Amino acid sequence: MAAELAAAGVQVHLAEPADTAAARGRKKRAKTDRADSRLMRELLLQGRLPECWIPPEQVLECRALLETYHALRREHTAWVQRAHAVLFHQGAAHLGQGGIGTAEGRKLLDRICGEQLSPAGRQQIGLYLRMLEVTEAELDALRAQLAGTARRLRGAKALQDKLYGVGPITGLALTCWLGGAGRFSSARKAVRFTGLDITVYSSDGKRSPGHLSRQGPPVLRWCAYEAGKTHARGPAPDHRYYAQVKDRIDGKRAALSEARKIIRQACHLLAELGDDALTAV
Repeated sequence: MAAELAAAGVQVHLAEPADTAAARGRKKRAKTDRADSRLMRELLLQGRLPECWIPPEQVLECRALLETYHALRREHTAWVQRAHAVLFHQGAAHLGQGGIGTAEGRKLLDRICGEQLSPAGRQQIGLYLRMLEVTEAELDALRAQLAGTARRLRGAKALQDKLYGVGPITGLALTCWLGGAGRFSSARKAVRFTGLDITVYSSDGKRSPGHLSRQGPPVLRWCAYEAGKTHARGPAPDHRYYAQVKDRIDGKRAALSEARKIIRQACHLLAELGDDALTAV
């Protein structure tokens, strides 16, 4: 919408939802679209409208491809889970540690299909494997395209060089969603934007505190979490802290803690680069 308005010659102002709602103060009447529009108009005229950063076209294009990559990864996982479900429901042998993703697992699956599955089960597995082949081919092509973009983007390259666990895809996602001059006034706001902060209040009163807010881009949250899990490796610079949290609570909480650290560190690095983070190397 912002691009279409800008193309039509309209000066676009995008309001930040949370800060705009806070500027309203305590609600004295029912919240409606008309009331929200009036509030934003008054704040804009007074010069007090909290505005969101409007990304350039190249960033929007990269975001769209990253979201497609994430969707394909989720679909790939879904097809694998469907295959395992068929084996489970028909009482077939388990594929072991490697699963369908290894050559040994595929050979074992072929043997199981011929010996332990019904005709319908074999047909299901065959369909799932064909869908996996198509999905993996598209994933490989898209991953190569995104990695090439990350190598040419200054911010993504800087994050890969300085942050452990941040690869091309994660570096590109962090740059596209966190980059830009004056993007966040503090790293804490970047964590909140990612949806990795802990909720303490829910307006409907039905959700207990202590959960992730899960607000913001799912792709960015997924990339940060996957990068946080790499600190489970011994050579990781923050492995000691990861191991302590894992022993005290669990591995998932440890990975989330590392993901928040990565978001804060990336926010500081990208703030130093400013708008140069979105330029070509």
